[in-house]
Amino acid sequence: MKKKLLSVIAGSMVVLSLVAGCGNGTSEKNGEKRDRLVYVNYRDIRDLNPHLYAGEMYAQSMLYDTLVTNTKDGFVGSLAESWKISEDGRTYTFKIRKGVTFSDGTACDANAILQNFNAILENRKRHTWLEMMNLLESVTAPDNETIVITLSKPYYPMLTELACIRPFAMISPKAMKNGSTKDGVTGYIGTGPYVLKEFVVDEYAVFERNETYWGKKPKIKTILVKVIPDNQTRIMALENGEIDLIFGKNMLDAEAMKKYMKSDKFTAQLSDPTSTRHIVLNTTQEILKDKTVRKALQHATNRKAISEGIFYGMEPAADTLYAPTVPYCDVKLKPYAYDTAEARRLLDSAGWKMGSSGIREKDGKKLQLDLLYNSDSVTEKTISEYLQSEFRKLGVELTIHGEEEQSYRDNMKAGKFDMVFNICWGMPYDPQSSLAAMRAPVYGDYAAQQGLNDKAEIDEAITNILSSTDEGERQKLYTFVLTRLHDDAVYIPLTYETNKALYTSALKGVHFGIDQYDVDFASMHF
Repeated sequence: MKKKLLSVIAGSMVVLSLVAGCGNGTSEKNGEKRDRLVYVNYRDIRDLNPHLYAGEMYAQSMLYDTLVTNTKDGFVGSLAESWKISEDGRTYTFKIRKGVTFSDGTACDANAILQNFNAILENRKRHTWLEMMNLLESVTAPDNETIVITLSKPYYPMLTELACIRPFAMISPKAMKNGSTKDGVTGYIGTGPYVLKEFVVDEYAVFERNETYWGKKPKIKTILVKVIPDNQTRIMALENGEIDLIFGKNMLDAEAMKKYMKSDKFTAQLSDPTSTRHIVLNTTQEILKDKTVRKALQHATNRKAISEGIFYGMEPAADTLYAPTVPYCDVKLKPYAYDTAEARRLLDSAGWKMGSSGIREKDGKKLQLDLLYNSDSVTEKTISEYLQSEFRKLGVELTIHGEEEQSYRDNMKAGKFDMVFNICWGMPYDPQSSLAAMRAPVYGDYAAQQGLNDKAEIDEAITNILSSTDEGERQKLYTFVLTRLHDDAVYIPLTYETNKALYTSALKGVHFGIDQYDVDFASMHF
């Protein structure tokens, strides 16, 4: 396929010289601070339509804004200066910030924001993974400075979902196709701190500071994003001064992070847990429908060995489906300790006796299970092989097989698995959105839970969580759901994923935000 140049800009020879660049120039020139940053990603930016899901989220957050922003200190206004919530929790009234324009000069007023919501709602079914879309009754603009959103019932994560960069970021109406975005857009025009100037598929993208940006101007004027798929090549590029920053949980392996933890030249950072790596057990499967067997597998799993042996401790061992640092999830649950004696006792009590072949048997059948993993993930294959070896010692024959990502996801969603790797959605979608999705066949959770006697109770409690207006009652409901799922032993937590950053020590202001996919370039400087 021909490489496609999105746009030709004035001074393109200057841009191209940056790309071919003779290094990143980490030293200051003539006493002046650097205003250009070289970032790297394993693939290109792809389709940056903010109302769809193909593009790289870090790039979308550079170009677009939402009504509100989710921060560690709570929600703050973005395109909305302020908002009010009705007493019944169903109506949200937003006052739109005055004087904001899209980078093409179009006013970003209530009318433009309404056009965005209309475009999003035209493709409503695509977004129903967010519960808000199932509850949304109307969006209106009574005047140019006001947006009113009405729900069918209260929904406490409303602001959390509105703060998601997709699908609720705003694009210029002039970039829509006849008022629609579901079939593509004509340009990536937002109100964010940067504008996209140029990109070549699978090679690079160039972002320039938006000089009409309504907020605080970023100190970094130009951001060059290079595409380097290979992990070791990225590390070498950083070492050679060709790039400044590597950022993301899948962009760096644990060995590389360990190497640079005590470096003076480079800074390595790890975030708090962002999501949980785990294995889902299908409770409708003939063997796994027995909770005693599921609990035996919990005790047979050495999470600490996986954390330290595979991740060098960079992903802490996980005791629960969600880390205690996730809102509402600091629930005092008793971990399933690694205890092979207890695992053997439970399997014996469930009627699975050791056979002459070294594999347990019951009623003439062997204790054989299959573990499905994403063949694109070297880590999942490594963990699978480790568990296969460890389970065998207990008389459990674990076959493992990997499938390419789409097939893996399709089989997981359809419930065609005994055991399958999965990862929680992560912040800011946990716990509310990932729990909400358990009530429908969105991912493998729904199928895996169909054998639970208390499935209906769990689903009802999740529904009540989402519409709860009392904080105390909400916590009680979360405690109920998390306790039931833990006691039902549906999930084998492995490790808590962490976000990673490795960068030249000359770069300042690098930090991790609420959204694990966001890279806050606007706060960075040299």
